Amino acid sequence: MKGSSSNSGGNNRILLSGVRRISISSEFIKLDALLKFASIASTGGEAKVLIQNGDIFVGGELCTQRGKKIRHGDTVRHGSTTLIVKSVKVPQREKVSDNI
Repeated sequence: MKGSSSNSGGNNRILLSGVRRISISSEFIKLDALLKFASIASTGGEAKVLIQNGDIFVGGELCTQRGKKIRHGDTVRHGSTTLIVKSVKVPQREKVSDNI
């Protein structure tokens, strides 16, 4: 079921039941900061515990690195909630010349 209701994060939206798009204004966000920003954890200490307990998956794989850089297009899952990260500052690939 698609929804377009906004939550408190401005451009953050609920896409499907349990799936949320999180918009960030930088190239990346560290995992523990993302959990706080998305209101999965209320404090950095709570985020640390969730990560250390093996409750967080990044790209479908268990992640125990608090400082893991989460970038545009990455998915983060906690329980039945999946976050899809979108960045307004996606680095552009360098142009490759045909004259090499």
